[in-house]
Amino acid sequence: MQTRRLVLGAAAMLAAPRVAAAQARPVRVVVPFAPGGQSDTVMRLLQPKMSEHLGVPIVVENRPGAGGAIGAGVVAAAPPDGSTLFFDSFGFVVQPLVQRGLPFDYATAFAPVAQVVAAPYVLVVTRGFPANDLADFLAEARRRQGVPYGTPGIGTPGHLAGALLAHRAGVALEHLPYRGGAEAARDVAAGNLPCAIGTANSLKPVVDAGRARGIALTSADQRGSLAHLPTIAASGFPGFDLTSWNGIFAPAGTPRDVVARLEAAAAAATSDAAVRDRLAATGNDAVTAGAEQFGAVIRRDAEMVRRLVSETGMSLAG
Repeated sequence: MQTRRLVLGAAAMLAAPRVAAAQARPVRVVVPFAPGGQSDTVMRLLQPKMSEHLGVPIVVENRPGAGGAIGAGVVAAAPPDGSTLFFDSFGFVVQPLVQRGLPFDYATAFAPVAQVVAAPYVLVVTRGFPANDLADFLAEARRRQGVPYGTPGIGTPGHLAGALLAHRAGVALEHLPYRGGAEAARDVAAGNLPCAIGTANSLKPVVDAGRARGIALTSADQRGSLAHLPTIAASGFPGFDLTSWNGIFAPAGTPRDVVARLEAAAAAATSDAAVRDRLAATGNDAVTAGAEQFGAVIRRDAEMVRRLVSETGMSLAG
Protein backbone atom coordinates (compact mmCIF):
# COMPACT_ATOMS: atom_id res chain seq x y z
CA MET A 1 0.00 0.00 0.00
CA GLN A 2 2.85 2.35 0.94
CA THR A 3 4.61 1.60 -2.34
CA ARG A 4 1.40 2.27 -4.30
CA ARG A 5 0.99 5.66 -2.55
CA LEU A 6 4.57 6.57 -3.41
CA VAL A 7 4.07 5.62 -7.06
CA LEU A 8 0.84 7.62 -7.31
CA GLY A 9 2.44 10.60 -5.60
CA ALA A 10 5.37 10.55 -7.99
CA ALA A 11 3.02 10.31 -10.96
CA ALA A 12 1.03 13.29 -9.72
CA MET A 13 4.21 15.35 -9.31
CA LEU A 14 5.31 14.46 -12.82
CA ALA A 15 1.89 15.33 -14.20
CA ALA A 16 1.64 18.68 -12.41
CA PRO A 17 4.09 20.53 -14.68
CA ARG A 18 2.26 19.22 -17.75
CA VAL A 19 -1.08 20.45 -16.37
CA ALA A 20 0.39 23.84 -15.50
CA ALA A 21 1.95 24.11 -18.97
CA ALA A 22 -1.38 23.25 -20.61
CA GLN A 23 -3.20 25.84 -18.54
CA ALA A 24 -0.57 28.49 -19.42
CA ARG A 25 -0.77 27.80 -23.17
CA PRO A 26 -1.85 30.90 -25.14
CA VAL A 27 -5.28 30.92 -26.74
CA ARG A 28 -5.14 31.67 -30.46
CA VAL A 29 -8.09 33.63 -31.86
CA VAL A 30 -8.31 33.54 -35.64
CA VAL A 31 -9.88 36.64 -37.19
CA PRO A 32 -10.66 35.91 -40.86
CA PHE A 33 -10.25 39.54 -41.94
CA ALA A 34 -7.42 42.04 -42.29
CA PRO A 35 -6.01 44.02 -39.36
CA GLY A 36 -7.83 47.27 -38.61
CA GLY A 37 -11.27 46.17 -39.82
CA GLN A 38 -14.47 45.82 -37.81
CA SER A 39 -13.90 42.28 -36.54
CA ASP A 40 -10.21 42.78 -35.81
CA THR A 41 -10.91 46.02 -33.91
CA VAL A 42 -13.60 44.44 -31.74
CA MET A 43 -11.53 41.36 -30.88
CA ARG A 44 -8.51 43.46 -29.90
CA LEU A 45 -10.69 45.56 -27.60
CA LEU A 46 -11.88 42.38 -25.86
CA GLN A 47 -8.46 40.75 -25.78
CA PRO A 48 -6.98 42.23 -22.56
CA LYS A 49 -9.97 41.52 -20.31
CA MET A 50 -10.51 38.04 -21.73
CA SER A 51 -6.84 37.24 -21.24
CA GLU A 52 -6.96 38.55 -17.67
CA HIS A 53 -10.01 36.39 -16.89
CA LEU A 54 -8.53 33.22 -18.40
CA GLY A 55 -5.11 33.82 -16.90
CA VAL A 56 -3.36 33.07 -20.20
CA PRO A 57 -2.20 35.19 -23.15
CA ILE A 58 -4.58 35.61 -26.08
CA VAL A 59 -2.95 35.89 -29.50
CA VAL A 60 -5.00 37.40 -32.32
CA GLU A 61 -4.12 35.92 -35.71
CA ASN A 62 -5.46 37.52 -38.91
CA ARG A 63 -6.14 35.02 -41.70
CA PRO A 64 -8.06 36.98 -44.36
CA GLY A 65 -9.33 35.68 -47.68
CA ALA A 66 -12.33 34.08 -49.42
CA GLY A 67 -14.81 36.14 -47.43
CA GLY A 68 -13.66 34.59 -44.17
CA ALA A 69 -13.56 30.98 -45.33
CA ILE A 70 -9.76 30.68 -45.11
CA GLY A 71 -9.71 31.58 -41.43
CA ALA A 72 -12.76 29.41 -40.82
CA GLY A 73 -10.97 26.44 -42.33
CA VAL A 74 -8.01 26.89 -39.99
CA VAL A 75 -10.25 26.70 -36.92
CA ALA A 76 -12.46 23.92 -38.29
CA ALA A 77 -9.33 21.72 -38.51
CA ALA A 78 -7.98 22.70 -35.06
CA PRO A 79 -8.16 20.43 -31.98
CA PRO A 80 -11.41 20.96 -30.01
CA ASP A 81 -9.64 21.87 -26.78
CA GLY A 82 -10.25 25.62 -26.50
CA SER A 83 -6.73 26.56 -27.65
CA THR A 84 -7.89 27.85 -31.06
CA LEU A 85 -10.99 30.00 -31.50
CA PHE A 86 -12.75 31.70 -34.40
CA PHE A 87 -13.95 35.30 -34.28
CA ASP A 88 -16.45 35.98 -37.06
CA SER A 89 -19.20 38.36 -38.10
CA PHE A 90 -22.68 38.17 -39.61
CA GLY A 91 -20.98 36.82 -42.74
CA PHE A 92 -20.82 33.47 -40.93
CA VAL A 93 -24.44 32.81 -41.98
CA VAL A 94 -23.92 34.09 -45.53
CA GLN A 95 -20.75 32.21 -46.50
CA PRO A 96 -22.41 28.78 -46.81
CA LEU A 97 -24.53 30.25 -49.62
CA VAL A 98 -21.51 31.81 -51.34
CA GLN A 99 -18.61 29.39 -50.95
CA ARG A 100 -18.99 26.01 -52.63
CA GLY A 101 -16.85 22.91 -52.19
CA LEU A 102 -15.41 23.83 -48.80
CA PRO A 103 -13.77 20.97 -46.86
CA PHE A 104 -15.93 21.82 -43.83
CA ASP A 105 -19.57 22.70 -43.12
CA TYR A 106 -20.18 26.00 -41.34
CA ALA A 107 -23.29 24.54 -39.71
CA THR A 108 -21.50 21.60 -38.07
CA ALA A 109 -17.81 22.55 -37.81
CA PHE A 110 -18.18 25.13 -35.04
CA ALA A 111 -19.63 25.49 -31.56
CA PRO A 112 -20.99 28.95 -30.70
CA VAL A 113 -19.34 30.41 -27.59
CA ALA A 114 -20.57 33.99 -27.23
CA GLN A 115 -21.95 36.95 -29.11
CA VAL A 116 -20.02 40.04 -28.02
CA VAL A 117 -21.38 42.99 -30.02
CA ALA A 118 -24.30 44.08 -32.17
CA ALA A 119 -23.72 46.68 -34.88
CA PRO A 120 -26.87 48.27 -36.34
CA TYR A 121 -26.90 49.34 -39.97
CA VAL A 122 -28.50 52.58 -41.12
CA LEU A 123 -30.07 53.87 -44.34
CA VAL A 124 -28.82 57.36 -45.23
CA VAL A 125 -29.41 59.61 -48.23
CA THR A 126 -27.22 62.29 -49.74
CA ARG A 127 -27.98 65.90 -48.86
CA GLY A 128 -29.87 66.64 -52.08
CA PHE A 129 -32.11 63.56 -52.01
CA PRO A 130 -35.75 64.61 -51.40
CA ALA A 131 -36.53 62.41 -48.38
CA ASN A 132 -36.68 63.04 -44.65
CA ASP A 133 -38.15 59.70 -43.60
CA LEU A 134 -38.69 56.20 -44.94
CA ALA A 135 -42.08 57.00 -46.51
CA ASP A 136 -40.48 59.85 -48.49
CA PHE A 137 -37.61 57.60 -49.51
CA LEU A 138 -39.89 54.86 -50.84
CA ALA A 139 -42.09 57.38 -52.65
CA GLU A 140 -39.03 58.80 -54.40
CA ALA A 141 -37.81 55.29 -55.28
CA ARG A 142 -41.18 54.60 -56.92
CA ARG A 143 -41.11 57.93 -58.77
CA ARG A 144 -37.60 57.26 -60.09
CA GLN A 145 -38.40 53.60 -60.79
CA GLY A 146 -35.26 52.58 -58.96
CA VAL A 147 -32.57 54.00 -56.73
CA PRO A 148 -28.95 52.77 -56.41
CA TYR A 149 -27.75 52.11 -52.88
CA GLY A 150 -24.17 51.54 -51.77
CA THR A 151 -23.09 49.01 -49.16
CA PRO A 152 -19.82 47.67 -47.70
CA GLY A 153 -20.10 44.69 -50.07
CA ILE A 154 -22.01 41.68 -51.37
CA GLY A 155 -23.67 39.59 -48.68
CA THR A 156 -23.29 42.24 -45.96
CA PRO A 157 -26.27 43.18 -43.79
CA GLY A 158 -26.52 46.40 -45.82
CA HIS A 159 -26.93 44.44 -49.05
CA LEU A 160 -29.48 42.11 -47.48
CA ALA A 161 -31.38 44.98 -45.83
CA GLY A 162 -31.74 46.77 -49.16
CA ALA A 163 -32.98 43.62 -50.87
CA LEU A 164 -35.44 42.91 -48.06
CA LEU A 165 -36.75 46.48 -48.04
CA ALA A 166 -37.18 46.50 -51.82
CA HIS A 167 -39.00 43.16 -51.64
CA ARG A 168 -41.36 44.14 -48.84
CA ALA A 169 -42.05 47.66 -50.13
CA GLY A 170 -42.37 46.67 -53.80
CA VAL A 171 -39.79 49.17 -55.05
CA ALA A 172 -36.66 48.82 -57.19
CA LEU A 173 -33.34 49.33 -55.42
CA GLU A 174 -30.07 48.67 -57.28
CA HIS A 175 -27.24 47.29 -55.18
CA LEU A 176 -23.82 48.90 -55.64
CA PRO A 177 -21.22 46.98 -53.61
CA TYR A 178 -18.17 48.93 -52.42
CA ARG A 179 -14.96 47.56 -50.96
CA GLY A 180 -15.93 48.98 -47.58
CA GLY A 181 -18.34 51.25 -45.78
CA ALA A 182 -15.95 54.22 -45.78
CA GLU A 183 -15.90 54.34 -49.59
CA ALA A 184 -19.68 54.32 -49.84
CA ALA A 185 -19.85 57.05 -47.19
CA ARG A 186 -17.46 59.24 -49.19
CA ASP A 187 -19.59 58.93 -52.33
CA VAL A 188 -22.78 59.78 -50.44
CA ALA A 189 -21.07 62.79 -48.86
CA ALA A 190 -19.86 63.96 -52.29
CA GLY A 191 -23.32 63.59 -53.82
CA ASN A 192 -22.16 60.84 -56.20
CA LEU A 193 -24.38 58.20 -54.60
CA PRO A 194 -28.03 58.83 -53.66
CA CYS A 195 -28.09 56.53 -50.65
CA ALA A 196 -26.19 53.94 -48.68
CA ILE A 197 -26.87 51.27 -46.10
CA GLY A 198 -23.89 50.75 -43.84
CA THR A 199 -22.77 50.65 -40.24
CA ALA A 200 -23.46 53.62 -38.02
CA ASN A 201 -19.71 53.79 -37.45
CA SER A 202 -18.99 54.49 -41.14
CA LEU A 203 -21.98 56.74 -41.89
CA LYS A 204 -22.42 58.76 -38.70
CA PRO A 205 -19.53 61.15 -39.52
CA VAL A 206 -21.11 62.25 -42.82
CA VAL A 207 -24.51 62.58 -41.14
CA ASP A 208 -23.00 64.68 -38.34
CA ALA A 209 -21.24 66.84 -40.93
CA GLY A 210 -24.55 67.57 -42.67
CA ARG A 211 -23.44 65.84 -45.88
CA ALA A 212 -26.10 63.13 -45.55
CA ARG A 213 -29.36 62.49 -43.67
CA GLY A 214 -30.12 59.45 -41.60
CA ILE A 215 -33.44 57.86 -42.58
CA ALA A 216 -33.89 54.64 -40.61
CA LEU A 217 -32.12 51.86 -38.74
CA THR A 218 -32.23 48.28 -40.01
CA SER A 219 -32.19 46.82 -36.48
CA ALA A 220 -35.33 45.73 -34.64
CA ASP A 221 -34.88 48.42 -32.00
CA GLN A 222 -33.24 51.82 -31.70
CA ARG A 223 -29.64 51.25 -30.70
CA GLY A 224 -26.10 52.35 -31.39
CA SER A 225 -24.68 55.80 -32.02
CA LEU A 226 -27.65 56.80 -34.23
CA ALA A 227 -30.31 55.49 -31.83
CA HIS A 228 -32.40 58.65 -32.26
CA LEU A 229 -33.40 57.50 -35.76
CA PRO A 230 -36.57 55.41 -36.24
CA THR A 231 -36.29 51.79 -37.27
CA ILE A 232 -37.54 50.40 -40.57
CA ALA A 233 -39.65 48.02 -38.47
CA ALA A 234 -41.43 50.93 -36.77
CA SER A 235 -41.83 52.77 -40.08
CA GLY A 236 -44.33 50.38 -41.59
CA PHE A 237 -42.45 47.07 -41.81
CA PRO A 238 -42.97 45.14 -38.57
CA GLY A 239 -40.48 42.37 -37.91
CA PHE A 240 -37.77 43.96 -40.05
CA ASP A 241 -34.43 43.20 -38.37
CA LEU A 242 -30.99 43.05 -39.95
CA THR A 243 -28.28 43.68 -37.39
CA SER A 244 -24.65 42.80 -37.79
CA TRP A 245 -22.78 41.07 -34.98
CA ASN A 246 -19.46 39.60 -33.94
CA GLY A 247 -19.03 36.46 -31.96
CA ILE A 248 -16.66 33.76 -30.78
CA PHE A 249 -16.72 30.15 -31.96
CA ALA A 250 -14.80 27.04 -30.95
CA PRO A 251 -14.24 23.92 -33.06
CA ALA A 252 -17.15 21.50 -32.85
CA GLY A 253 -16.69 18.93 -30.11
CA THR A 254 -15.07 21.33 -27.65
CA PRO A 255 -16.07 20.11 -24.16
CA ARG A 256 -18.90 22.03 -22.50
CA ASP A 257 -16.78 22.99 -19.47
CA VAL A 258 -14.18 24.55 -21.79
CA VAL A 259 -16.90 26.47 -23.65
CA ALA A 260 -18.27 27.67 -20.30
CA ARG A 261 -14.86 29.09 -19.30
CA LEU A 262 -14.57 30.91 -22.62
CA GLU A 263 -18.16 32.15 -22.25
CA ALA A 264 -17.30 33.59 -18.86
CA ALA A 265 -14.18 35.30 -20.23
CA ALA A 266 -16.20 36.94 -23.01
CA ALA A 267 -18.82 38.07 -20.47
CA ALA A 268 -16.11 39.55 -18.27
CA ALA A 269 -14.91 41.66 -21.20
CA THR A 270 -18.32 42.80 -22.46
CA SER A 271 -19.46 43.65 -18.93
CA ASP A 272 -16.48 45.90 -18.26
CA ALA A 273 -17.49 49.58 -18.40
CA ALA A 274 -14.28 50.75 -20.05
CA VAL A 275 -14.48 48.04 -22.73
CA ARG A 276 -18.12 48.89 -23.40
CA ASP A 277 -17.21 52.56 -23.85
CA ARG A 278 -14.43 51.72 -26.28
CA LEU A 279 -16.74 49.45 -28.26
CA ALA A 280 -19.42 52.16 -28.37
CA ALA A 281 -16.84 54.59 -29.77
CA THR A 282 -16.40 52.23 -32.73
CA GLY A 283 -20.16 52.00 -33.34
CA ASN A 284 -20.67 48.68 -31.58
CA ASP A 285 -23.10 47.85 -28.79
CA ALA A 286 -21.59 45.42 -26.29
CA VAL A 287 -23.68 42.24 -25.96
CA THR A 288 -23.30 39.58 -23.28
CA ALA A 289 -24.86 36.48 -24.82
CA GLY A 290 -23.63 32.98 -24.10
CA ALA A 291 -23.48 29.89 -26.27
CA GLU A 292 -27.18 29.01 -26.15
CA GLN A 293 -28.43 32.52 -26.89
CA PHE A 294 -25.81 33.10 -29.58
CA GLY A 295 -26.72 29.80 -31.22
CA ALA A 296 -30.35 30.94 -31.42
CA VAL A 297 -29.26 34.20 -33.11
CA ILE A 298 -27.23 32.26 -35.68
CA ARG A 299 -30.08 29.89 -36.49
CA ARG A 300 -32.54 32.78 -36.83
CA ASP A 301 -30.25 34.80 -39.10
CA ALA A 302 -29.28 31.81 -41.22
CA GLU A 303 -32.93 30.99 -41.86
CA MET A 304 -33.70 34.64 -42.63
CA VAL A 305 -30.88 34.82 -45.19
CA ARG A 306 -31.92 31.55 -46.87
CA ARG A 307 -35.53 32.71 -47.07
CA LEU A 308 -34.56 36.13 -48.40
CA VAL A 309 -32.35 34.69 -51.13
CA SER A 310 -35.07 32.21 -52.10
CA GLU A 311 -37.91 34.76 -52.16
CA THR A 312 -36.08 37.59 -53.92
CA GLY A 313 -33.73 35.67 -56.20
CA MET A 314 -30.93 38.00 -55.09
CA SER A 315 -27.42 37.08 -56.13
CA LEU A 316 -24.63 36.65 -53.63
CA ALA A 317 -22.04 36.07 -56.33
CA GLY A 318 -19.14 38.46 -56.56
